[in-house]
Amino acid sequence: MKVNKLLILPILAGFFVMGFGDIIGTVMIQVKNECASHADTISWLMPIFAYVWFLLISIPTGVLCGRLGRKNAVLVSLAVTIVAMFVPLGASAERWWLYIVAFALIGIGNTIIQAALPALMSNVVDKSQITSRISLGQFVKALCAALTPVFVYLTATLLGNWKLLFPLYGGLTVLAAIWLLVSKIPDERTSAAATEGRASDTSFSSCLAMLRHPYVLAMTVGILFSVGADVGFSVAIPEYLKNVYKVDVNKAGMGPTVYFVAKTVAAFLGAIVFARISAAKCFPWCMGIGILATAAILCVGTPQLFLVCVFVVALMTANSFGMCMGLAIDRVPEKTNEITALMVMAIVGGGLVSALLGVAQKAFGPTGIVLVLLACIGYLFVLGLFANRKA
Repeated sequence: MKVNKLLILPILAGFFVMGFGDIIGTVMIQVKNECASHADTISWLMPIFAYVWFLLISIPTGVLCGRLGRKNAVLVSLAVTIVAMFVPLGASAERWWLYIVAFALIGIGNTIIQAALPALMSNVVDKSQITSRISLGQFVKALCAALTPVFVYLTATLLGNWKLLFPLYGGLTVLAAIWLLVSKIPDERTSAAATEGRASDTSFSSCLAMLRHPYVLAMTVGILFSVGADVGFSVAIPEYLKNVYKVDVNKAGMGPTVYFVAKTVAAFLGAIVFARISAAKCFPWCMGIGILATAAILCVGTPQLFLVCVFVVALMTANSFGMCMGLAIDRVPEKTNEITALMVMAIVGGGLVSALLGVAQKAFGPTGIVLVLLACIGYLFVLGLFANRKA
């Protein structure tokens, strides 16, 4: 059965909602300002809610996809997100804990949608195009992340209350949920059009059993290092500018903007390139250039050249997440639920790499940061060679 290509549109709307997960970091300064007496508590609780759900509920989401279907699992995530977006309206300096509840719900909804939405993409996209379409989804997600600070500013200045951002995003989530609900996306549990992706028997054991598949295991570890490098660069850029090039703290804080702009551009280009060229062929070349650009950071002598290197690294490595997931799904399409669940769980690697960055910086200074990032991208380069050879 031929699938309507326009069915990808409500799924892309889901990727926009996925970008709401970045709201936590964006509004943190406003929350801490409002709840000044509890700022320290809020600061240490936030990293927990940024990563713990990926560890705890990624595999249960894979099971949920198998039992309820991928579309229904995404609708569950949207429902959780809708509730989360209205909780902060009751928060205040005295009821600061409502922010924690809201951020926890945002984290849960974001984890579910990150595990279920790429799997749902495979219901409407040919498996040879899955990497390209995941890159397109990542581009939409990146746009949302880029717009969030603008929306925070506009709600604060034009509407007089930055917290109105939450019901705005809640309303957009309602629209995305309705659009997805009425869309006639084939159900992988019954549709002959999605026979390859059927996974009604998804369970905890079937998810963990995929770790015995060498290709899937290698790609899952690739996700860990991909997210680790991503988090590492966003944390390390301002530190490097401040400590090595003695850039003013406020200007150094703007450094990650270069990285995120490059990521957005790369996600858009990836959607175009991977539709025409195999991701397996592009993988080693992208990571190889990424290694060279990262190593060049140790040699350049000005902050401008440093940011050029950062831009190139982001441009080359931004699609590593989509390549790892897309290639694994392409290799074992009948285990899509299990693969996406495992890979989303590997996002917790971002926290592990952040911890390593702290240790390396303490032991070797700024050079230690670059060495950890080189190790992450080095694994991805070897993984790219492996994927190209298997292809």
